[in-house]
Amino acid sequence: MAIHNVIGDSFRGATWVSIHNGGGVGWGEVINGGFGMVIDGSKEAQNNLESMLFWDVNNGIARRNWARNENATFAIKRAMELNPDLKVTLPNKVDSNLIKNIN
Repeated sequence: MAIHNVIGDSFRGATWVSIHNGGGVGWGEVINGGFGMVIDGSKEAQNNLESMLFWDVNNGIARRNWARNENATFAIKRAMELNPDLKVTLPNKVDSNLIKNIN
C-alpha cells in the first residue's frame, strides 16, 4: 500500500516522494512512504495540495476501514457523502458467534 500511496502522491503534485524502511517493527519488516511538497502560494500548489492530501488521507482511512475499524468506516462513509466521486468498498461484518460455530 505504501507504493500505491507514493505513486498516487507523485501524480497529484508532491514535490518529492520516498519509499523507506518502516521503523519500530524491525528492519525489513515494513515499507513506508513519505512525501513533501513546496507550497509557494500559487494556484497550482493549492490545487496539487488539495488533490494529494485528498488522495493520501482517504487512502489511509480506506485501509483502516477494510480492517474493520468502526471509526474509519464512519469517516470514509462521510468522505464519500461529501465527494460523490470517491468510491470505497465497505467491509461486510460477520456475527462473531457464526464464526465461533464453524467446524
